[in-house]
Amino acid sequence: MKFNKIVCVDNTKLTRAAINELQKYSEDGVDNYRDYPEEEAEVIKRIGNAEAVLVSWKTQLNESVIKQCPNLKYIGMSCSLYDDESANVAVNFARERGIRVKGIFDYGDPGVVEFIASELVRLLHGLGEHQWQEMPVELTKRKIGIIGLGTTGQMLAECLLPFGAHLYYFSRTRKKKWEEKGVKYLPLDEFLEKSEIISFHLPRNTKLLNSREFEILGQGKIIISTSLGLPFEEKAFQKWLKNEGNFGIFDGDAREALSEATLAEKSLISSEKSAGWSKETRQRLSDKVLKNIREFIDN
Repeated sequence: MKFNKIVCVDNTKLTRAAINELQKYSEDGVDNYRDYPEEEAEVIKRIGNAEAVLVSWKTQLNESVIKQCPNLKYIGMSCSLYDDESANVAVNFARERGIRVKGIFDYGDPGVVEFIASELVRLLHGLGEHQWQEMPVELTKRKIGIIGLGTTGQMLAECLLPFGAHLYYFSRTRKKKWEEKGVKYLPLDEFLEKSEIISFHLPRNTKLLNSREFEILGQGKIIISTSLGLPFEEKAFQKWLKNEGNFGIFDGDAREALSEATLAEKSLISSEKSAGWSKETRQRLSDKVLKNIREFIDN
């Protein structure tokens, strides 16, 4: 089986070798766009009569787009599909129309963990512009909370345990295996009160903290976010940042959801680069996207 045409509707960041591999599965070749369409009409135009489309997390394939592309049989997300609600693709609607939707997982996690550890050490030791406390401090015995103990959260825990940090987690499901390793589950309020440093690892646009929770969190704390979208209410976060000793650390993907006013806060440390993007990430992403397509064709 071959698709009539495959369209990479935006910059999916697939390797050149992966694009060449895709040619094998398309009668009329592959249209590979390397930008991000700003208008819905442009997305529809690019897809045209194609049976297969690949898309990054930045472009919306909503119900309106899918309705106007009646030949679609397959949508490959070159990004994580945590759950249908947080996806940039109208997953349920597509499946109701007989369109297979496949996402990928676990491709950028090592880089994210390296970013968190690196930025955290820089802040604790004052190796950059900022220093968390009056004296440099170590990760040893720091009380670190992880929100969302999926793949990235687990890798972060694995990284921090050898430093002797006290690790807590909050998640919608208990992880007994990790509790046995010494990562303690706490209800949210107690988690916020006890943790000195909190790292968010949640599905896109999952909001967990509002003004009440930031009050509980208090002063002298650090928040780290590498999540897509904001996992908390921005105005409450901005107010919290103004308190002495509070810092926020964001990578390039997470900072996109912040307003200019928040980005201007002195205690906000942000990078323009995505923490999870590297040569190795790109290769893992490409391999997983191709694997999904092969499995669809073989079945």
